[in-house]
Amino acid sequence: MVHITELLVPIALATVAVFLASSVIHMATPWHKGDFPNYEKEDAILDALRPIDIPPGDYFMPRPKTREEMATDAYKAKVERGPMVLMTVFPKGAMDMKRAFIGWILYILVVTIVAAIEAGTALGREAHPHLVFHSVALVSFAGYSLALWQMSIWYRRAWSLTLKATLDGAIYALLTAGIFQWLWPR
Repeated sequence: MVHITELLVPIALATVAVFLASSVIHMATPWHKGDFPNYEKEDAILDALRPIDIPPGDYFMPRPKTREEMATDAYKAKVERGPMVLMTVFPKGAMDMKRAFIGWILYILVVTIVAAIEAGTALGREAHPHLVFHSVALVSFAGYSLALWQMSIWYRRAWSLTLKATLDGAIYALLTAGIFQWLWPR
């Protein structure tokens, strides 16, 4: 077993490396540029929504108040009339990038710590470098990618977005695993 305190350097370095890699992937490459295409009637939609003053949050519409309501003709008519909407409403004003970056860094740190705990518990100092890489890569890939698939399965998020994010997660996992393999205590 390798104690978590012996893995603080790879945890810190992997967290920084994944943050930097994700920044490059999202800001310096065209990889995610078309994830959310412009819609030609954007202004009309925003103008229609603005007076309603929807509070920030997640919404699914139409949404029945009870399971029984789903069986009513009125609810079925709403569904048939369409559209079905799943949306997230942000607060007014500029997006708080500082908050988003802090949240992202903390998320990377949690995924990296979980991978470190699993590898440190399952593997000893004598672990073959391939086992360290494999263990950390699998756990960190699961942390970065697997839950994203639920959004496409249940909420019809575009599979192209999910598959791109899954590939991003694989890159982050390989980077994390490489750092742990390199800095594994011997």
